[in-house]
Amino acid sequence: MPKPQKRRTRTLRPDEKRPLEKCAKTENLDGASAKTEDSPEKVSASNFGKNPSSHWLMKSEPESRLEKGVDVKFGIEDLKEQPNQTTCWDGVRNYQARNFLRAMKLEEEAFFYHSNCKEPGIAGLMKIVKEAYPDHTQFEKNNPHYDPSSKKENPKWSMVDVQFVRMMKRFIPLAELKTYYQAHKTTGGPLKNMALFTSQRLSVQPLTQEEFDFILELEKKQPT
Repeated sequence: MPKPQKRRTRTLRPDEKRPLEKCAKTENLDGASAKTEDSPEKVSASNFGKNPSSHWLMKSEPESRLEKGVDVKFGIEDLKEQPNQTTCWDGVRNYQARNFLRAMKLEEEAFFYHSNCKEPGIAGLMKIVKEAYPDHTQFEKNNPHYDPSSKKENPKWSMVDVQFVRMMKRFIPLAELKTYYQAHKTTGGPLKNMALFTSQRLSVQPLTQEEFDFILELEKKQPT
């Protein structure tokens, strides 16, 4: 599959290496049609409370898909291949997801979730290594995520830098998470309000400590 394209400009990190471009957040859950982040759909911040969690779930597409002539594929293996296993998380075009990016702090952990693919689910862990700053792709006319309404003096869209931490001990598929979610809605278990199911379209989602810890425990168990 084609590699993500190199971006033309960006502020370099101390190692002075230029990571490849990170594109694309699209969801296709439980048979729902694929929907990109420039959708007008919005979710109230009140759904998650005033203080977002310090743990996150972030979606990206591991399989090739052309958007305006650009392959937006970027899976966890692509992240591992970046210089210092680090890249920016660009292309988010949903206001609620953007606000979650802006709420992220250094060293907070996020699950890397494979979306819009044959088997969606949680593939690994990464951490935030640079807090929110303007997403350069909003100003690039040839980029699928170009936004002509955004101005450099007042950018609409933000991104963070993420770094690979580790693969999950086993891949946690969406179907397995859904089984627990449905059970926990009745029993009051940890995943009873998980945003992956209550706000499926968001490509950046907060996790409670309880949700995060439960999923980490799942990787130690045999699939249900």
